[in-house]
Amino acid sequence: MQPKDQVFSDKIKDVADFHFGEKVATVFDDMVGRSVPFYAEMQRMIGEMAGDFAVNGTNLYDLGCSTGTTLLHLDPLVADHVRFIGVDNSEEMLAKCRAKLKEHNFSRDHELRLADLNHGIQIENASMVLMVLTLQFIRPLHRDKLIGSILQGMNQNGALILVEKLVGEDSLFNRLFIKYYYDLKKRNGYSELEIAQKREALENVLVPYKLMENREMLLRAGFRYCDVFFKWYNFSGIIAVK
Repeated sequence: MQPKDQVFSDKIKDVADFHFGEKVATVFDDMVGRSVPFYAEMQRMIGEMAGDFAVNGTNLYDLGCSTGTTLLHLDPLVADHVRFIGVDNSEEMLAKCRAKLKEHNFSRDHELRLADLNHGIQIENASMVLMVLTLQFIRPLHRDKLIGSILQGMNQNGALILVEKLVGEDSLFNRLFIKYYYDLKKRNGYSELEIAQKREALENVLVPYKLMENREMLLRAGFRYCDVFFKWYNFSGIIAVK
């Protein structure tokens, strides 16, 4: 049984910026399952694509690997001699990831690294790189450079999968999509107080782009192909190929 996300259930006098510390890491699996629309289906789709793009003798990077859900999901779907490298900037998340991999008897060759992607990343021999709800937490000032360094370390025909929360293309749809998103969170058991306090905590931490801005950033970096594989109101999944 996953611990239930109650991080914002009590009234907080001064809401601090959202932080992926021990409190969040403990309940993260429940949090993401209840907060991200079609999260399980996106994981399934990522696994499907990874089966086609991850190549034996290469590395698969999960940037922002959090508690290791994606690594575990991909393990039976990807060729045996693909090395998994999980990267996160939270010690607490990586500790949870290690424990979860051990609990599931994860035996694939892998490495977990502590790193702040705002300071860049060295990618080597990569046939696939994943950024699942990660780039939105990188300061916009650093995003183009980060995507460029990812591309540089990828092999030809390697794939980058980017899942992001979005800003609507215009204010009308943006307002509606946010309303529909909060309705989903209510259906999944979050109160108005929890939604409001988390929104305040994320305000200066999660900076979403428009869908077209993300696509243009990938093409500007030098990816040859780019397409949307998932879209739900203010969430999207993009695959780009070098």
